[in-house]
Amino acid sequence: MTQALKFLAFDTSTDMMSVALSQGDQTWHHHGAGGANASAQLIPTVHALLAQAQLQLSDLTALVVGQGPGSFTGLRTACAVAQGLALGANLKVIPVDSLKAVAEDARHSLAPAQDGYIASVMDARMGEVYVGVYAWHAATSQWTSVQPLQVGPPEAMAAQLSRMNLPKLVLAGNGMQVYKDRFPLQEFEVGGVPVSCVAAVPHALALLRMAPALWAKQEAVDPEWVQPLYIRDKVAQTTAERDAIKQAKTDALAHASAFTTSSPPA
Repeated sequence: MTQALKFLAFDTSTDMMSVALSQGDQTWHHHGAGGANASAQLIPTVHALLAQAQLQLSDLTALVVGQGPGSFTGLRTACAVAQGLALGANLKVIPVDSLKAVAEDARHSLAPAQDGYIASVMDARMGEVYVGVYAWHAATSQWTSVQPLQVGPPEAMAAQLSRMNLPKLVLAGNGMQVYKDRFPLQEFEVGGVPVSCVAAVPHALALLRMAPALWAKQEAVDPEWVQPLYIRDKVAQTTAERDAIKQAKTDALAHASAFTTSSPPA
């Protein structure tokens, strides 16, 4: 009998913290406020979900982490915790582009039965948006990237997307709303029909849905190769941020041993 795949996924690339756990078709998840508190909240949330599922960290097939782009501190926190947990429990990690998770969140909410294109447009702060463009292949239930990830002013990104003339394009994310006065949706109208917009997020459940295919494609890596995905020049960390992230990784290593050796609740 084939053993069910078990994945733990998390993303802290936005001001939300999303964590989810799967065992076959069963899932447990938490999606709530993160931001500056993610470094302190992430490990206790992981512990709580493992307890709910009556699993130990060592029972997992792999970890799945949203590696960005997004909040610099959030990306560093997620990658540091993934490294610590994976090193402590001898697990591999599947790093996933967080904008692709946004596209998957939108696709799942729309439940399209055919091929299509989704452009993830997320607030990048500093008056800019992150953009990732993906093609969904229904026959294989997999995504491919259409172009390299971009960051820039909303007007420029909208114009660039419009020039691509992608059929049945869906816009996903929060960038259109945050910059509604600077991201001209009328550029995407075809025959007077407005473009579809979905308020999607990089949800950990989206990461879980992509995990089996990525695992089958052998896209899991050793923990030391897990790094934040930046598409903008890095912003220097404050001393407090650096200390918090270092502590998060240290805590993850320590807790990994506890997750691995402690008995699940009855």
